[in-house]
Amino acid sequence: MSHITQAKRIVVKVGTSTLTYENGKPNLRRIEALCKVLSDLQNSGREVVLVTSGAIGVGMGKLGLRERPAETERKQAVAAVGQCELMFIYDKFFDEYNQNVAQVLLSSDVLNNQATRKNVENTFRELLEMGIIPVVNENDTVAVDELVGAKIGDNDTLSAVVAILTSADLLVILTDIDGLYDANPKANADARRIPYVAEITPEVRALAGGAGTSRGTGGMFTKVSAAAMANEKGIPCCVMSGATPANLYRLFDGEQIGTIFGTK
Repeated sequence: MSHITQAKRIVVKVGTSTLTYENGKPNLRRIEALCKVLSDLQNSGREVVLVTSGAIGVGMGKLGLRERPAETERKQAVAAVGQCELMFIYDKFFDEYNQNVAQVLLSSDVLNNQATRKNVENTFRELLEMGIIPVVNENDTVAVDELVGAKIGDNDTLSAVVAILTSADLLVILTDIDGLYDANPKANADARRIPYVAEITPEVRALAGGAGTSRGTGGMFTKVSAAAMANEKGIPCCVMSGATPANLYRLFDGEQIGTIFGTK
């Protein structure tokens, strides 16, 4: 577990279902708890990058929408509203713990272009050297990959890209399930959580399937795919429940929690 406990630069991804209630409104208690833990990790000498979903989910709650819009243009508009609200919330809570944050909105064309990719890497480097926590999301106003179902396109994959761009030591994906199981835990009471996955094989991918919630786009399949991307660059990945952000302390104290990919 030394590659976990000694990780200095950490990318933490949090999903929409973790950030919001079923009605789409932000779960302020959980967001505040997450900001407190990440601030404390930053204070301990680690470098934290937060990749956040939730712009459309929070936008839906802000606008009183019960269903996720079907039209791409409407999704973009709702995301624009939600992103503003989301950053306001993050800035408020992180500021309470004396942490400065920076909004970083990325799109797939930026990441695929060598020159602009270098600019993004430089920005991340400077922010981290200045002790600032980057808060990253996909720029839904100009990039519609996630909205129309093409990939980058989910923020699980984006978190792996950010981990690679920042040369992170660890990727942590917080979600609404506490790891990868050998069967569907929602349908099979005997399903067992798999604590370690040394290598992501076709058999491992076959265990992950299904879509996300009505407020998000990612399921376990996208998380396993993100873990595989990170593992290819030598970056381990932990998929764990985000219901109790303080469990991040347990992870960095060396306890087995969630599913850790890339222990080969």
